[in-house]
Amino acid sequence: MKTVNDYNFKDKKVLVRVDFNVPQSADLKVTDNSRIQAVKPTIDKILNDGGSVILMTHLGRPKGKPSEEFSLKNIVPEIEHVLGHHVEFCSDCLGEDAQNMTGALKNGEILLLENLRFYNEEEEGNVEFAHKLAKYADAYVNDAFGTAHREHASTAVIAQFFPKTKFFGLLMAKELTAIDKVLKNGEKPVLAILGGSKVSTKITIIENMLPAVDHLIIGGGMAFTFVKALGGSIGKSLVEEDKLGLALQILEKAKAQNVKVHLPVDSVIADEFSNDADRSEVDIFDIPEEWMGMDAGEKSRKLFHDVIINSRTILWNGPIGVFEMPHFSEGTISLGDSIAEAIELGAFSLVGGGDSVAFVKQFGYEDKVSYVSTGGGAMLESLEGKELPGVKAIND
Repeated sequence: MKTVNDYNFKDKKVLVRVDFNVPQSADLKVTDNSRIQAVKPTIDKILNDGGSVILMTHLGRPKGKPSEEFSLKNIVPEIEHVLGHHVEFCSDCLGEDAQNMTGALKNGEILLLENLRFYNEEEEGNVEFAHKLAKYADAYVNDAFGTAHREHASTAVIAQFFPKTKFFGLLMAKELTAIDKVLKNGEKPVLAILGGSKVSTKITIIENMLPAVDHLIIGGGMAFTFVKALGGSIGKSLVEEDKLGLALQILEKAKAQNVKVHLPVDSVIADEFSNDADRSEVDIFDIPEEWMGMDAGEKSRKLFHDVIINSRTILWNGPIGVFEMPHFSEGTISLGDSIAEAIELGAFSLVGGGDSVAFVKQFGYEDKVSYVSTGGGAMLESLEGKELPGVKAIND
């Protein structure tokens, strides 16, 4: 893997694709700067070498039209705060201003180009658009793991114009190493915990991971499709009726590959989808007709805990209850606690996928797990065994 650590950028202008698609408040202030923090080591390396940095990113979905709401000028103060450097801003990523400002950039300086998605050509993967951007710099670095699964001009197309000077940023390298650690180099036993609502969104991940894992915990809403397929009564719980046969096939494949599958054995149920609903705890195969499963029960938590603390490599994608409602968050909190305990015993854990990351941040588990992925979709596609366009472009 060719990273920025393999090159000296002295006197070089470096085009760095970052993912500064950060959340903002109503007055357009950055509310979570972790994506900016994540690429600081890459930017520091280039500047410390004596190079200059041209940052390019997208923000939101402006659909090819410039707008105040999605302008990157709003996030410049936060970028300066995190990086500890003055950041020049160019109000267009193409055109005369961009050419002049990139041309005048001196060693040790940082320039941020305006939102790439103000041009449809970015998402279309337009070669001419990529070529115009490429002319600004001597080298190209991709440190935007969150968009590595997109075939966009700035992630998958532009690298061809830097045949000898294209590199992975340090964040990209960390992400790819963490995924490899789970799929290829994980210390055994390897455990995958898959939660969330639907089996259909996780099929390819499950099938691709079976050869790599020893244990598979299936929780959250998707567990009820498996329970019903096995003959259980699940009341009004979430279910994908058209995936019952598939659930049984997955269990058969797992058995054939000696993967032990762990389903919840009990469930915290509610008479309506509300934090204030009446609650009870029952066997997951015996949920009353008008009730629905909302969280893993106490016996399931104990079962999952025992599997987790005996694992050495853990992948976690998806919550195992409706953690957004306090009364149904205990299962996911318990899962987080068990993973934290496993880490103290020397295990490695990778957390990724929107809802798991949201949980980890909201409940303060970021420092209790080994690695939190910055790219939900990109991570999931990696786990499905796909080569990401943004990765392939550097490797080719």
